[in-house]
Amino acid sequence: MNILHVSAVKSWGGGENHIENLCRELSTKSPDTAHTIICAKGGLFQKKLKHAELPHIAVKLAFKMDPRFSLKVIEICRSKKIDLVHIHDSTALTLCIMGDHLSNLPPFIFSKKTTFPIRPRKQTLYKYNYEKIKKILCVSEATKKMTAEMVLRPEKLACIYHGTNVHCEENNSPLQLRSKLKLKENIKLIGNIANHNWPKDLETFILTANEVINIQQKEDIHFVQIGAFTNRTAAYLKKIKDLALEDHISFIGKISNAAALIPQFNISLMTSKSEGIPQFIYESFLKKIPVISTNVGGISEIIEHNNNGFLADAGDYRTLANFITELLNDPEKSNQFTAFSYKLVLEKYTTEIMAQKTLNQYKTVLHGR
Repeated sequence: MNILHVSAVKSWGGGENHIENLCRELSTKSPDTAHTIICAKGGLFQKKLKHAELPHIAVKLAFKMDPRFSLKVIEICRSKKIDLVHIHDSTALTLCIMGDHLSNLPPFIFSKKTTFPIRPRKQTLYKYNYEKIKKILCVSEATKKMTAEMVLRPEKLACIYHGTNVHCEENNSPLQLRSKLKLKENIKLIGNIANHNWPKDLETFILTANEVINIQQKEDIHFVQIGAFTNRTAAYLKKIKDLALEDHISFIGKISNAAALIPQFNISLMTSKSEGIPQFIYESFLKKIPVISTNVGGISEIIEHNNNGFLADAGDYRTLANFITELLNDPEKSNQFTAFSYKLVLEKYTTEIMAQKTLNQYKTVLHGR
């Protein structure tokens, strides 16, 4: 099989990490299957692909419906005799549909990686119900359920969890957070890894820290946030200053291989208001760090409250703060969470399992089995 992976995302996040993991795993599982990635030129994703030495072609994408991108998809499909186009984001889907109107492209598989609702607009419904899409691979059952409400043929939907790479060589980072931040060794680190986008709701992260530090008066705790800054960052930093939390929260920015820092956390804290299932949680499971999270998207599919983690409603910073203090005061509970989660990720949520299930979907579309 010759597979073309199409991404129109310039940044780097869980969705782009999924493409890298998928292509690597499939190259091992199915050596006779060739993979080419087409991506937006000049973005962080292109740099990551170049560093990873994965076959890719970068194309200028000046605006969301840039026809040059669609024409390049057509050219690659012809020159490489592509059998299947695997589309990884909504913009890429639009561009591929444009290409299909100009030239009959191979069948599509589309990955739905978020629980953002499909808006009931005519153009949007047309896109997600486009006949060339043979399968929609949903990142969670919650995503599948949401998508089923707006597609005419729900039998096209399949749930494939992304999981994490359990064979990653870089399990620890040479960067020592406590040293970098000039913190004493007894300070507990509450960590979060997420780009500064609205679904991650980092305001709730800040308000949780305020509840722990200023309301509960806990002095041996420091909150660390790692992720790419955006136009929202200035407002977050102002909020931290207004709450007099500058000595208790550190926004570090983007760090290469940030997951390798997770073992230095005492707790991984996720405060999102919309998610598929964040890679950060899978990686925390693998590195045996307990997780406290908001109960959004597909997160409750992998975290059972009070069994392998704590869950709170989106925006409920007081409950999140109470869970932090409870877990830090109960090492036995923390060990219970991490032992269960580590076993769970090895059994169900590895990139190897994800790749095999995806390969099966490719074969079903192309060969009917």
